[in-house]
Amino acid sequence: MLPLPVSATGGAAIPLASPLMGGLNKKKKPFLGMPAPLGYVPGLGRGATGFTTRSDIGPARDANDPVDDRHAPPGKRTVGDQMKKSQDDDDEDLNDTNYDEFNGYAGSLFSSGPYEKDDEEADAIYAALDKRMDERRKERRELREKEEIEKYRMERPKIQQQFSDLKRKLVEVTEEEWLSIPDVGDARNKRQRNPRYEKLTPVPDSFFAKHLQTGENHTTVDPLQGQFAGLNTPFPGGLNTPYPGGMTPGAGELDMRKIGQARNTLMDMRLSQVSDSVSGQTVVDPKGYLTDLNSMIPTYGGDISDIKKARLLLKSVRETNPHHPPAWIASARLEEVTGKLQVARNLIMKGTEMCPKSEDVWLEAARLQPGDTAKAVVAQAVRHLPQSVRIYIRAAELETDIRAKKRVLRKALENVSKSVRLWKTAVELEEPEDARIMLSRAVECCPTSVELWLALARLETYENARRVLNKARENIPTDRHIWITAAKLEEANGNTQMVEKIIDRAITSLRANGVEINREQWIQDAEECDKAGSVATCQAVIRAVIGIGIEEEDCKHTWMEDADSCVAHGALECARAIYAHALQVFPSKKSVWLRAAYFEKSHGTRESLEALLQRAVAHCPKAEVLWLMGAKSKWLAGDVPAARSILALAFQANPNSEEIWLAAVKLESENNEYERARRLLAKARSSAPTARVFMKSVKLEWVLGNIAAAQELCFEALRHYEDFPKLWMMKGQIEEQSENMDMAREAYNQGLKKCPHSMPLWLLLSHLEERVGQLTRARAILEKSRLKNPQTPELWLESVRLEYRAGLKNIANTLMAKALQECPNSGILWAEAVFLEARPQRKTKSVDALKKCEHDPHVLLAVAKLFWSERKITKAREWFLRTVKIEPDLGDAWALFYKFELQHGTEEQQEEVKKRCENAEPRHGELWCAESKHILNWQKKTGEILDLVAAKIKNTF
Repeated sequence: MLPLPVSATGGAAIPLASPLMGGLNKKKKPFLGMPAPLGYVPGLGRGATGFTTRSDIGPARDANDPVDDRHAPPGKRTVGDQMKKSQDDDDEDLNDTNYDEFNGYAGSLFSSGPYEKDDEEADAIYAALDKRMDERRKERRELREKEEIEKYRMERPKIQQQFSDLKRKLVEVTEEEWLSIPDVGDARNKRQRNPRYEKLTPVPDSFFAKHLQTGENHTTVDPLQGQFAGLNTPFPGGLNTPYPGGMTPGAGELDMRKIGQARNTLMDMRLSQVSDSVSGQTVVDPKGYLTDLNSMIPTYGGDISDIKKARLLLKSVRETNPHHPPAWIASARLEEVTGKLQVARNLIMKGTEMCPKSEDVWLEAARLQPGDTAKAVVAQAVRHLPQSVRIYIRAAELETDIRAKKRVLRKALENVSKSVRLWKTAVELEEPEDARIMLSRAVECCPTSVELWLALARLETYENARRVLNKARENIPTDRHIWITAAKLEEANGNTQMVEKIIDRAITSLRANGVEINREQWIQDAEECDKAGSVATCQAVIRAVIGIGIEEEDCKHTWMEDADSCVAHGALECARAIYAHALQVFPSKKSVWLRAAYFEKSHGTRESLEALLQRAVAHCPKAEVLWLMGAKSKWLAGDVPAARSILALAFQANPNSEEIWLAAVKLESENNEYERARRLLAKARSSAPTARVFMKSVKLEWVLGNIAAAQELCFEALRHYEDFPKLWMMKGQIEEQSENMDMAREAYNQGLKKCPHSMPLWLLLSHLEERVGQLTRARAILEKSRLKNPQTPELWLESVRLEYRAGLKNIANTLMAKALQECPNSGILWAEAVFLEARPQRKTKSVDALKKCEHDPHVLLAVAKLFWSERKITKAREWFLRTVKIEPDLGDAWALFYKFELQHGTEEQQEEVKKRCENAEPRHGELWCAESKHILNWQKKTGEILDLVAAKIKNTF
């Protein structure tokens, strides 16, 4: 047992775990020594509040005391400065400029508070909402910004737009005026005006040689140096020692003469290496060596690493499968592309060794090898592949002499007599007689080749050709070309009656041999016959196949489409044959007769048209338009009695027909038979009274100067047909011509009461008021007309022009904007809007017009006029052509086009436009109708009216 430790006093020491200590440990709280929980304030539970002592905030300091930071910047070096700064930061900026109606004063109300996690989430949600709302408003905002930019550009155009008019006027400046413009003086100083450019001159070799010597070691010393400096010592190593090394040249010396010689030697070696690849002779010009080197640069522009990868890959393919021809061909072509032609040749020759039976490898080798070597390669290929047609063809291509080519091909035909390609190539080189002999042999060797049989038939005489084609049909009973060629042969020799039989037998024979008759293919063959001049064969083919494979109800529609297709391909005889067949099947169809008549009018002769129309009126006697076309054709040919007889027959078939009555009246009046015309009109008024008959009666008396008779007829007509606006127009115009303005105004007003939707009546009344100086009344009339006839572009256009003529351009622009809002797709309004703009903005306006009315003739015409005003002749001509193609009935387009050609075109172009206009016979257009409907021009032809309208056009746009 161990003794207890003894204290210093000699007593026993108390052990550590005494009963007293155990009692103390039991009363100790468990949370003592642990950290306080988050947000814990001591004493808060029993109502005690915390307090702050001076020890917590430090000693009191005066405002002028310096701060602890001795390096503080000015304004922060005292305690008062820092306190003032913190107060300024805390104060809210209540300036008016910092106030917003929605957000209030800038800055957050809670910026001084803590920024916690829920604040961050709320901010993220609000940011997402703002982004979503911004995306929804994006299109409207961008559109508004675009409009603001356009408005800003209109108010403040660029300098380039402001000066465009002046630049355009530079065309009018003469050379003398240009030269007389004074030069602008140079305000720079002398050094800036006359800069001295740095001059670089190559330094000669002698300069380098001279200065290299300055770096050598000296072998002599100044005597004074030797006397006073102690250099003349007897010890080895001094400068006067006999040891070698002092006289050797320095390590940095260069012999420039030897360098020049080496350079010349190197150039000679390179020149000797560049030799011609065919004959081995040096053909390089030493003077043009640098230029010739361009041909040696590889043309491949790809990455070098790609070439290396491809090379490795192809090498692997060749080693894995050395008998695979494409690997050798690809390897050779890769080297060829990268400029290594010799490597490519070596590779492909090795490929011919590994794949001697591959035709492609031999052809590639022949392609890569030069001249004579290629011939040797081909000869070697023939030994390995004696039946290869392509190799024989390549061998013939390598020969330059015709006799050598023939020799090669004949040798080839000995080995491969069944090749059609070899026979065709050989025959092409022969004269006709030799070719005929060869083809006779060719059809024996290749009896199934249609081309060889047909070629032989073309070279033979008529009798022999018939025999040849019969043999061809026996050998190839399933080919249609032999039958068609036989038909063409008979037609060429005058046996047209055999053509129909041959084509019918062809269809029967081919069907018997199981050949499906393809209608489209046969029609194509007929078109080829038409282009070759075999009209009878073409028509026979059309008649034989036109009805194959078509349902009965689709016949008419399909045949009309076929006829249009043939016309588009230039096969007019095919189209004529289709129309003829259709008329046989549908003899009472007026639409088919009309289509055929229009075809003959456009592409046939007058005789063919009249013959067709005679047949047409016999089958369709009630078709007035066919009678009228026949009468007009006779009248245009100058045969007036024949035209009268046709119209008389038309009267019998169509009694009391308004169209035929008026055609007869026009025929008589155009031929100055006014009394006959009057009698016809009187008879028409009694037997077939219509508004148009009365109108023509009034017009005839008016143009002949019988104003009283015209007014009487007009009064009578209005008693029967008061709702016919043209009668009211004519009454007002007759009064206006007689200077009876009040009577004319009354006539127009009465007409508008009966016909409130007649645009020409409103326009005539407005023009009348404007003419007498009543602008306000004219404006009111147009406004009233727009209320009664909304969305009418003609009325809006007249309103805009009225204001423009009155000099009120701002009001005209405002009206135009309203008009385009009400009629956004009106071509005449957009065309007028283009030229209401200033010159710099016209092009932009024309683009907007084309977007709205892409195919409107008025807009296209406005664009053509715009290019004309900018002197862009070619573009203007293109747009004029486009306009008259889209709307050939618009006379204004023809007149402007003709005026344009009169100013900028040749006589041929002017005549072409005039001829096309006469064929189109336009009837509409503002400028055109003003001339064509004028009473003084009532007998003028289309060409004369075109001249009148073009003469009145002033290109002031």
